[in-house]
Amino acid sequence: MAKKKATSKKKASLRPAAAKKATKKAGSKKVALKKAAAKKKTVTRPAAKKTATKAAAAKKKTARKASPAGAKLGRARITGDAKLDEFFKRDYEARQVFEFLRVHTLKDLEQYGPQEIVERLTGPMVRTIDRIRKALALNNRSLKGDERYAVEFLSAIGGAPRSRKAATPSE
Repeated sequence: MAKKKATSKKKASLRPAAAKKATKKAGSKKVALKKAAAKKKTVTRPAAKKTATKAAAAKKKTARKASPAGAKLGRARITGDAKLDEFFKRDYEARQVFEFLRVHTLKDLEQYGPQEIVERLTGPMVRTIDRIRKALALNNRSLKGDERYAVEFLSAIGGAPRSRKAATPSE
């Protein structure tokens, strides 16, 4: 029996090429008819159903977009009344920041934003450097690469660079 099946397969493969093309064309016509029928089905859908599905899709998109930005951290592992010195006992620099800000608990610290902390920490240093630059400019001196500031500062206050004789006391 196995031999008969094998011979029938050979006969099928030996069909004339024209017969094969005819079956392929008929098959492609059937596929085209099925596609056309599928298009008609989508066109004849009720309008209310389309809007409902569009609204559901829009909700899913907005939910996906909103979830990363509005993600919650979940339940806190440490209470807000926890002492910062105990929590950061090995981080000396962090404890210095807490001392400068005069905060003692996590709740106190959470009242500040990161940029606000940076501004509070660097503000006094920036003002100090400005005072140093002005004092040097008044004495015709400047920091490395800062001569332009000294000249502009002196012209802004209406003074010209002082000469050495005027700066030294007379004998």
